[in-house]
Amino acid sequence: MSHRSWIAPAILLLATTTLFADDTLFTIARTPAGGVEVKIQGKPFATYVIDQGNKPYLYPIYGPTGKAMTRAYPMEQVEGEQHDHPHHRGLFFGHENIDDHTDTWQERATFEEMLKSPKQEATGRKRLPLVGSEKHHDFTELKAENDSAVIAETLDYLDPKGKRLLSEERRITFHMIGEMRAIDFDQDLIASDGPVTFGDSKDAGLGIRVPTSMAVDSKLGGHIINSNGLEDANAWAKPAAWCEYTGPVEGEQLGIAFFDHPSSYRYPTIWHVRTYGLFAANPFGSKVFDKSAPSKPTELAAGERLKLRHRILFHVGDEKSAGIAKAYEAYAKELR
Repeated sequence: MSHRSWIAPAILLLATTTLFADDTLFTIARTPAGGVEVKIQGKPFATYVIDQGNKPYLYPIYGPTGKAMTRAYPMEQVEGEQHDHPHHRGLFFGHENIDDHTDTWQERATFEEMLKSPKQEATGRKRLPLVGSEKHHDFTELKAENDSAVIAETLDYLDPKGKRLLSEERRITFHMIGEMRAIDFDQDLIASDGPVTFGDSKDAGLGIRVPTSMAVDSKLGGHIINSNGLEDANAWAKPAAWCEYTGPVEGEQLGIAFFDHPSSYRYPTIWHVRTYGLFAANPFGSKVFDKSAPSKPTELAAGERLKLRHRILFHVGDEKSAGIAKAYEAYAKELR
């Protein structure tokens, strides 16, 4: 019997119940749409959405003071927010060039919008037929304990015609580190259906779209810094062990620290971090970020696995007051 079949009764039970642990700090429950909601001390932490767009994503995500830590668009229309890049949904993973014919980073809405612009229409028509998907297959574990909550899942990566190209085993762990809220995003990409190639691409990896007020371009005090001391626009396309985005959110100075574990593919990752608010760890790009570098597509042989390990911390203050460098040192020592 496959590992996917024996869990079905448990998943059906979870559809109508909430999991509680004794003296629970964390709770986890299925949503009416089939996703998962994680709470901490009865208050929302994050919701995992599986029925919108072309891939699962986390939205909303709330930081330690209860403020929303991602842009609401396109899930919700909020006055004053940026309304660009409709594929930047909360915290998500994708790749724009799998096997030279499949894009799971962008969505159909991305290119349908381009069709309305004379300058972008040709690009939209070319790229729209390439949109594929990352389809939720099973939840293999949904668990809440006093100190953490876990969402474990299998996904299928489908080309535009619905053919599976590869699969993924994903494990998302929600926990606290001191006063900071943490999300560990552990992924194994598996060449389950034969060899697979990820192109040397700019738009790829694990990304989060920060609140509009936090974005550097909003000129409200947003700031980017990485573990090598590079700041703002200078941090884009540079490798680093960690990267930090801070800024004001509803009257508070808050931050998002993004860690790349030493065991993760092509550590230290390149940061596709933009002053307009995109914040992504992209180990798949090389020449696309540095014209003097060699092209480095990622080729997996049939059955081969690619490991990605990241931690995202949501905290008060900046990287110094939150002790991000020290927090990263502790994370780097963990076995992932």
